[in-house]
Parts: sequence; C-alpha cells; structure tokens
Amino acid sequence: MNMYQDYIQEIAERKNQGLHPKPIDSAELLSEIISQIKDSANEHRADSLNFFIYNTLPGTTSAAAVKAKFLKEIILGESVVEEITPAFAFELLSHMKGGKSIEVLLDLALGNDIAVSKEAANVLKTQVFLYEADTDRLKEAFYSGNETAKEILESYAKAEFFTKLPEVAEEIKVVTFIAGEGDISTDLLSPGNQAHSRSDRELHGQCMITPQAQQEIKALQAQHPDASVMLIAEKGTMGVGSSRMSGVNNVALWTGKQASPYIPFVNIAPIVGGTNGISPIFLTTVDVTGGIGIDLKNWVKKLDENGNPIRNESGDIVLEEAYSVATGTVLTINTKTKKLYNGEKELIDLTKSFTPQKMEFIKAGGSYAIVFGKKLQTFAAQTLGIEAPVVFAPSKEISHEGQGLTAVEKIFNRNAVGTTPGKVLHAGSDVRVQVNIVGSQDTTGLMTSQELESMAATVISPIVDGAYQSGCHTASVWDKKAQTNIPKLMKFMNDFGLITARDPKGEYHSMTDVIHKVLNDITVDEWAIIIGGDSHTRMSKGVAFGADSGTVALALATGEASMPIPESVKVTFKGEMKEHMDFRDVVHATQAQMLKQFGGENVFQGRIIEVHIGTLPADQAFTFTDWTAEMKAKASINISEDSTLIESLEIAKGRIQIMIDKGMDNHNQVLQGLINKADKRIAEIKSGEKPALTPDANAKYYAEVVVDLDVIVEPMIADPDVNNDDVSKRYTHDTIRDLSYYGGQKKVDLGFVGSCMVHKGDLKIVSQMLRNIEKQNGKVEFSAPLVVAAPTYNIIDELKAEGDWELLEKYSAFEFDDNAPKGEARTEYKNVMYLERPGCNLCMGNQEKAAKGDTVLATSTRLFQGRVVEDSERKKGESLLASTPVVVLSAIIGRIPSIDEYKAAVEGIDLTTFVPSIKELTSTSAH
Repeated sequence: MNMYQDYIQEIAERKNQGLHPKPIDSAELLSEIISQIKDSANEHRADSLNFFIYNTLPGTTSAAAVKAKFLKEIILGESVVEEITPAFAFELLSHMKGGKSIEVLLDLALGNDIAVSKEAANVLKTQVFLYEADTDRLKEAFYSGNETAKEILESYAKAEFFTKLPEVAEEIKVVTFIAGEGDISTDLLSPGNQAHSRSDRELHGQCMITPQAQQEIKALQAQHPDASVMLIAEKGTMGVGSSRMSGVNNVALWTGKQASPYIPFVNIAPIVGGTNGISPIFLTTVDVTGGIGIDLKNWVKKLDENGNPIRNESGDIVLEEAYSVATGTVLTINTKTKKLYNGEKELIDLTKSFTPQKMEFIKAGGSYAIVFGKKLQTFAAQTLGIEAPVVFAPSKEISHEGQGLTAVEKIFNRNAVGTTPGKVLHAGSDVRVQVNIVGSQDTTGLMTSQELESMAATVISPIVDGAYQSGCHTASVWDKKAQTNIPKLMKFMNDFGLITARDPKGEYHSMTDVIHKVLNDITVDEWAIIIGGDSHTRMSKGVAFGADSGTVALALATGEASMPIPESVKVTFKGEMKEHMDFRDVVHATQAQMLKQFGGENVFQGRIIEVHIGTLPADQAFTFTDWTAEMKAKASINISEDSTLIESLEIAKGRIQIMIDKGMDNHNQVLQGLINKADKRIAEIKSGEKPALTPDANAKYYAEVVVDLDVIVEPMIADPDVNNDDVSKRYTHDTIRDLSYYGGQKKVDLGFVGSCMVHKGDLKIVSQMLRNIEKQNGKVEFSAPLVVAAPTYNIIDELKAEGDWELLEKYSAFEFDDNAPKGEARTEYKNVMYLERPGCNLCMGNQEKAAKGDTVLATSTRLFQGRVVEDSERKKGESLLASTPVVVLSAIIGRIPSIDEYKAAVEGIDLTTFVPSIKELTSTSAH
C-alpha cells in the first residue's frame, strides 16, 4: 500500500496549501484504491470510494483504464460494491469521455446479455469521442447483422448525442467584474512564471489576477447566486498576447460551472468581455470551453458636430462611456434576441457572440464535442448508406462572383474539408481545414497531453505532415519542476508520434531551440496551415495560428481545425532603407505608420497581415511575422519572390537534415518526408508548374498599408509607457517612439538579445559591435548586464564555423553548459555579458527575470507588465523593445544612446537590410 500512503501524505501537504487532493491519473494508485474498496473491513474504504468516484481523471489516463475495467466487473456482477450499483456504474462510464470507457461500453453493448446490452447502448448514444478502433467495431458488428450496433448507428446518424442535450437558456444573468483597465494580457489570468503548475488546475487557479480579486469574485457570487460573474477588460481587449488555455481554465474555475460532478476542477462556460472585444486566439479558447466572449463597445469615440473624432492635447481620440459595466453591475444576456440588457434597457447587439456555430458550442459544453460529433454523424450515415439529416448549423459559405482571392483565402480553399464542391470561398466563410504542421510547446504541453487523454486520442492523425514538441520555454533553468514535468511530457509526445526536443531514451542531444524557429524550418510549403500552442506561432512560410493547448490537441488527434476565413490587410513597402537602420525598425515603423494612417484604429486586429516581403528569406522575414502577434493580428502571410522562397526552402532542408543526423526522426520518417516535400516544392517553382503563392490582383482587402521606408530615419522603440495617465494605454505595443525621444538620457538596467525575434544575423551584429568597440576603446566594458540567448543550436554551430561565436565567448563572463545546466534561476546580474542556452529565456518570464523595477531594453516581443520584469516598490518595471544594435549599445553605455552615438557604433556593420521587391507580387484571378 505504499502508493496510497504516499498519496495520503501528498493530500496532507496540499491541505496545508488550502488545496484538495490531486486528481488521480495513475493505474497503480487506483488499483490499490480498488483493492481497498473490495475489502469491506479496510479502514480506508470510505475514502477510497470517494477517490474512485469523484477524483479519477477520465479519457486515456492509465487510471481511467483501471476504472473502466472495474465498472465493467460491477455491471456484469463479477464484483459487488454496495455503493456502486450497475446503474450508477453506467452513469460513471458515461462521464469518462472516451478511451477505455468506450471499449468497455462496446464490449457490453455488443455482448449477449440483452438487458446489459440495452443499457450500454443507451449510454453509447450520448458519447462522441470515438476513434477508428471504436467505429470499426461498430461497423463490423453492423455488417454482421448486430441489431444493437444498427440502433447505435441510427442514433449517431440523427446526432441524438447533440439533439437530446438541453437547449441553451434564453436568459443568462451576469454580474460584472472589471479584471483590469486597458488590454488584459493572458499573463494576468495565468502568469508565465507559474507555467509549471498549469496541469494542476486547482493549484494553478490560485495565481489568477490576485488573491484579492479572487475574494471579490467569490463575494459577487455570494451576493448574486443566480448570476455568472463576467470578467471584463475595461477600455481594452481581453486575452491579448496568447491563447493560454490555462487562462480560460482559471476563469472557468472561478466563474464557470463544473463540467461533470465526477471530474474535479474541470469547469466550463466562462463569460468574458472587453470594451474592444476578445483577442481572436483567446476567443477560440473560450469556444473550447463552451464559454461566451462579448465585444462590449461600452466606450465609443467622442464626435464633434461634424461627426469627426475629438482628440486631446496628445492627439489621442477622446472616448466617452456609452454605458457602465462597473464591477457589480447586473446585466442580462438574451440568447434568443442576441442582445445585452440592463434591466429593460437594450445596450448592444450580441449577434457575433451567438452565431449558430457558437450556440452549438455552448449547448454541447465546448467546440470539441461538435467537431467529433460531426465526424461521428458522417461516419454513421455512410455506414448505414443513408444521407445524414441536417442537424448542425450549415457552415457559412461566402462567395463573391468575379472577386479574386487573397493569399489566406487561397490557402483555406486548398485545405478546406467538407465544403460545397467547386465553390470558391471568401473571407467570413466558416471552414474546416486540414492542418499540415502542429507545434506543442513545453509550458502548455502537459495540458495538451491532458486534453489528448481526455478526448481519448492515442496516436497522431496520419494526415498531419509533421509535429514537434519543444523544450524552449523551460530551457533556461533545469530545476526540479522541469526535471519532473519535461521528461514525462517528452515521453508522452514521442509515443504519440511527435518529433520531440528531448529523446525520452537519451540517445540524442537535447534541443532547446525556440519552437517558432523549428516550426518555421519544418514548414516546407507556403500553402501549409500550421497550428501551434503559442501566440507567436506565425511562420514566414504558410499561414500559422497560435492556439490553446486544446486546439493543438484537436489538430494532433484529427489533423483538422475549424475557423472562419479571416479578412486580410495588405502591407507593401516603398522607398529605401537607410544604411544605419535595422529591419526591426521597419517592423516597429509598420505599426506606427499604420496607426497614423488610420487615425489610431488598429486595422490589423483580428485579421491576417499579408506582407509583401518579396526579397527577405524566411529566417529574417520571421522578425516581421513574429511581431504580428503584438499587432493583435490573427496571423500573417509572407508573399515572396520565387527565388527567395527557394532560398528559404533550401535553408529549411539543411536544418531538417541536421535534426535527422542527430537521430531525431521517428519510425514514420516524418523529417525525411518533409525534406522530400521541400524538394518537390522547389522543383514545382523552378519548372514554373506552381510558382510561389501570390494573391490575385483583384483580391479584396479590409485595408491596405504602404510602409514608407524613406521616413524611417531613426531606430524605433516600442515603449510600454508605464506612466501614461490613461491606464488603458500602458503595455499596448502601440507606443512606438524614435530614439531621439529619450535624448540619450534614459537609464538601462539590463539588455537582452534573444527570443524568437532574432536570427543568425543578429548574433553576428553583437559580435561585430563588440569587436568595433574594442578597436575604438581598447576594451569592452558593460555598464549594464547583457543577456544573449541564441534561438537555436544550428545558429550557434554556424557562428562557430564563421568565427563569431569565439568573439562572443571572448567578451562573455558566463557561457551555458548543457552538461551542467543551471538548477535555479539567476536572481542577480553583474555588468557583464551572459551567453545563455538557446531558448526563450527572459521573454517567457517563467524562469529567468530581470530584477524588480529594472528598465530592460530587449529584442524580445513582450512588454507586458510583470513578464520580463516585475514592479518594485520604488518604480515600475519596464521592458522596452528595440533592435539588436540599440540593445547592445545601451548595455555598454548603460542608457539609451543618442542618434549620433548610435550611428557611430553601427558604422560599417552589416545590419539586417531589406529592399522591397520591384515585382508586382500578384497573379491573375481564375475566378
């Protein structure tokens, strides 16, 4: 009984933290618990019954298999448990969500005991998480003349698992809780520095917002027991930065309802709102849980008598309150009229929150059930040889005669599944699409594995071209949490069929390369659709969507994703880049020029940015696509010239080959298959059979932005503007300033060159600058620490071959050692350069951090409050974002340089340059 005693000890430790017993996923532990249940005199029997019934995880966990087997014994009378009748055993099986429970139910339904068969069939009719092994059994039984199998298939064909569910309530009462003013990052709901606990839902729930906020939510619930608490981003967007399934889980844990009385800490149906709506990828995660996301529009532009927006002294548009959503306001959502009310007063239209598809998600308790349900209905109808009745809302198919296609419309049309044959679809259409590449990252990976277990998936879909499990988000520190979680994750994903950063058998060197860089390399077709468990899943080949851990799991299990075809904004360039400018400055200037061009409206938000990059290889162009997450875009597509795309594919092939040489390919030879696909694509481009992807000349865009390179004369810095009087304008990525704004006076406490925003050229810039400064001054001295983290090992190997790494080693005071990785995070920094392990490092905020209250200048993407640096009592922490040369020089002189100091420091250095394509990157529409 060792495992049980260990479990009891763990329960006591958790109780001291105010936590309940951890849900059980171990077959060994549950087997001990069952033996105690069978022993009527056992002192632990009552507790064991409770753990078995209420605290065992469902799906494909090893514990679920043991639970299902024992329930089968009870139903067949092979075991007798007074507290669990056969009827109750069936009820428990019905809540186990697939996996072994379906196998058991099929055993019983297709067995010879008529009464048992009937009960099992009734339960099976409510289930949707069936896979090929399950449906094949049903099909075979049906073809053999089994009447029960026929009855089950007929129910599936009618989709009774959906139609017999309760309808969505007509009125939903909510009480508001303002979670913050301005854009609310998912870091507020699920902090990156607590990533290690995400798979322990109850423990992780303690980190949402603040303990005070949690108590306020509980008080509102006590005051309004008939209402759901709606979390709100006042004057901002809810859920910016990442999808963060753990963020939605936390909101649901505090404000939603329990999914099943027999599954602990899995809640659904959260309700969230924002003045400017919900971030697109976060809204997808809300859909996963059957929740509701509302664009409140409760602050609107103040207009003058001519209908023009009124601006304040700073030039910002003045907003006025259309209606109040102050904490404690009771509102009513009507799902029939699709309106929001305060009493009898109508406030706004909610049609976008209650589309037919979203109503289905809400009714079914989440989008997964609908995805699996549709597949199950199709299978049943085909097996029976009948046409499936129309049960689910038809997908919206929008087609405009004579209108060409944007790049993303072309990709979606090519990858669409189940659409009207021959029909060309435009933006706004709802589409199921085949997914080509899937990425799972390590701080959400444990949740992804849980989702796969809960949906009873055991192997990757054969239609996925390639999938990768990273180790980059936990690369900085190999502490006890990482040592516990990461090997378990890598084994699960390796067994599931992914290429994994770490070999569970230890046969190849662990790779902590940044996931986005790896996905960028293994995407070998610009027509591909990529799904990844991180908001920066934005490739410079294909179209990539950052997603929650659940959507990643769904893509891995089914090879599909569902979403509307997004609108696009076209970005082109004119003019000429100045010699002293870096491409990162062009990226920041794009944001600034767009906002200026459209009077402060962010036309990128929720849309595809189609950037006509033309001549920049994928490695360098990634700097632009990566930043589009901060532009609040849904995704980005690069339009390249043929020769540039071929160059990018050759680079990708070389890097995939290195992975093969390391021994990372699996028995399906996925990596070799990607090289073969790349060779085929290169041949198609060279022959002219299929040139590089371009939009049609007559495609329709939501907006078009032309970036003028001629006016970019100084480095551009994204500033969190932490002291802005308007709280809603802090930490937004919209404040882009010229270098001169700081007058060479702003102190810098730490510099960081790293994360997915840098490429090989950036590391060469670091070495070139240090060499130049040594020539000028005779030595290199740092006035502030400089942390350097290459994104990949490939880059380090290439820098070693070209002599740059030796220079970096010369000037550094610390170099990572993979044979002895750091066991704990650095808490103090000296004024030296640190060469850190490839990975996310400071950008993640879950391991390494700057000292509280520091002003950090970084090449990373994150300027969220508390991410890279937390506030101190003396001052707010700041993470300003700039190009590599600006960061390096600032660390050396301890402040943001003047423009003259900057120009002198970069003279003669090969910065990341960009020349706009002189070709018109469009094609003639065939539509």
